[in-house]
Parts: sequence; C-alpha cells; structure tokens
Amino acid sequence: MFKSLSLKVIIFGFIFTFFSSFGQSFFLGLFNSSIRETLSITHGQFGTIYASATLLSSFILIWVGKKIDDINIFRFAFYVTLLLSFSCFFFSKASSIALLFIAVFLMRFSGQGLMSHTATTTITRYFTKSRGKALSVGWFGLSTAEFILPVLIVYLLTITAWQNIWIFISILILIILPSASFFLIKKLDFDTREQVDSNDLKKKEIKQWNRIEVLKDYRFYIICLNMLAMPWIATGVFVYQSFITESKEWGSFVIAQSFMFYSILSVVTLLGSGFLIDKFTSRKLLIFMNLPLLFSTLILFYFDNSFTSFIFLGLIGVSNGLANVLGSSTWAELYGVKFIGSIKALTTALMVFSTAFGTALFGFLIDRGFSIEQIAMLSFIYVFISLILLFFVRNKLNPKYI
Repeated sequence: MFKSLSLKVIIFGFIFTFFSSFGQSFFLGLFNSSIRETLSITHGQFGTIYASATLLSSFILIWVGKKIDDINIFRFAFYVTLLLSFSCFFFSKASSIALLFIAVFLMRFSGQGLMSHTATTTITRYFTKSRGKALSVGWFGLSTAEFILPVLIVYLLTITAWQNIWIFISILILIILPSASFFLIKKLDFDTREQVDSNDLKKKEIKQWNRIEVLKDYRFYIICLNMLAMPWIATGVFVYQSFITESKEWGSFVIAQSFMFYSILSVVTLLGSGFLIDKFTSRKLLIFMNLPLLFSTLILFYFDNSFTSFIFLGLIGVSNGLANVLGSSTWAELYGVKFIGSIKALTTALMVFSTAFGTALFGFLIDRGFSIEQIAMLSFIYVFISLILLFFVRNKLNPKYI
C-alpha cells in the first residue's frame, strides 16, 4: 500500500505519536493521586496548576511550532526528542508546587504539543493522495499507548515510586527516538512528496493559505469549535478520572480497564476513517466527528453502573479516532500544505489551550460541589451547539482553487 520512503514517514509518525503520550492528559492523569498526595494539594489546586502550565505551553507552541516550516525535519525532531527526555527527568523532581508547574509545562509543551505536531505535520506535508490512510496509521501510535500504558502504569505504581517511572521514561526516550529519526527521516526535506500519478497532477491546484488569511476565514472558527470539544472534555475526564471513579463508585481499576476498550474503538475508527477520508474527503466526514462524544456525555449523565464506563470511554474513543485524523487532514484540504506547519502550530496550540480550559473548568466545578452528572450536561450543551453551527456551514467547506 505504501512505498519505502512513505512507509518510513508513517513509522516515524507512529513512533512520535506513541511517545507523545507521556505529555498527554490520559497519561499524566494516572499520576494525579500520587502527585496530590506527595504535595498535599486538592483537585482544584492540581487543576489550576495543570491548566495554567498547559495554557503557557499553548502560547509558546504557536511560535515554536511554526519553525517546522523553516528547519529541516530531522533536526527539528532531534531537538524535540532532547526536550522531551529532559522534561520527563525534570518531572521526576517535581517536589513543590513551583516545580510541578514547570514540569507540567515542559511535558505538555514537548509531549502533547511538539511531539504530536512534528508527527502529524510531517505526514500531512508528505502525503497527498493517501493522506487519510497515512494519518490514521500514524495516529495508531497514540492509540497503542492508550491501550498499553494505563494498566501498566497503574501496576507499576503499586511496586515503585512514581518518580522512578519518569526517570526510566527519560532514559527510554534517549535510547529509541534519536536512532529512529535518523533511520526514518534523515533524507526528508521540505519538497519531498508522495508520488502521484499523472491524472492527479492535472487536477486544479488549491489556494495555499498563510496563517493570517486563515485567521480571517469564519469557517476556521466554526470548525475549531468542533475540533476543540474532544480535547477539553476528554482532558477533564482523564485528569479527573479518580473523581469520576469515586463519584460513580466504579473501583480503582475500572477506568484503567475501560481505557483498553477506548483504545480498541479508537484504533478501529482510526483505520476506518483513513480510508473514508481518502474516498469522501475530511470535509464531508467532519459533521459526524462529535456525535459519539455527544452520546458519551449523556451516558455519563444518566448511568452509574460500572459497565457503563466501557460504553462511555468507548464512545469517546470513536470520536477521538475521527478527530485525530480529521484534525490534520481538514486543514490541508481547505488551506493547502505550503504553510501547514504554521497553521497546525496554531491549531495544535488551540488544542492544547482547550485542554487547559477543560482541566481548569473541571477542577473549578468539582471544588464548588458540582457533580460529575452536572459537568456532563454542561459538556453536552457545548457539543450540541457546536454541531448545530457546523451543520449550517457544512456545504461551504470547500477549498478555493487557483
């Protein structure tokens, strides 16, 4: 299905999305209780630290992420690798609120931000005809991590200190990522593209939008409202998974086990959506992206049985699988790939910002006595309104041609 260089780009994306998991909310949320116990802080205090550090990382990502359009991809990936390894080591030393803030900032910036940005930008820029399938396979790396790591980390926390886990991760990054980058993308440059047939070359070229032009397009904001629903709601769920478990009386391992179901459905959706995108385009599939997320909020609102944890996270997994691929391919379809690094730096920063918003909002509401059911209903209202707005502009989501 993919030729040699194409396969290398996809493997690179897979590895980098896998390692981005160390800065993702689902992973950091696994250490929530341990960190709060170590530092003697509340849910709300942890949420404030997490949200403010994430917010700072989103602002800096807008500028640093843009550099992928100016620096050789291999060099950019190497710098990101060094930063991620250092960030993990620093996280192990978070012994005060100030150090925790810096540690969370570094992990969110290097892990969730730059690692995923590097992977998806590289794949999006390189592929044209097979972009959907390539992105879906690349994002499979994160889904694999979501399947393996929750249960593994919950187990490791029972036999060793959480600080030791982070030191091991830091060493693992230095062992694997530099050599993987060297063998997979050393020869890749800005002009390297997937080979397409002559019929594709004859098609009309779309207008290549720069970031300023994108910011003047009203469609960008409506799409973003929908793109950002998944990050802020899922982040709130992941970071405060212990609160949900306690509220629903599900037991300590139920959420961790449910993550496996979440991951399976996320992977199935990822692989299926890649083929669908290449056949029907991202623009036509966008309206379906948040429907499972909408139903998941209703599940959380109405049901308490521990079995519903699997349905709840499974539905989030379906939306996540769609969002991961659509979040990159939609922008390329609408605005071209010439300035895709700059555009994706902005959208990735907005995504990171939305996770900060979700963390802060959940923590604020929890500390003020809101139940998880009330929080679920607020989430439902947001998703519903954003879907209605997208429905009205669905027929206007077409690129401009030269």
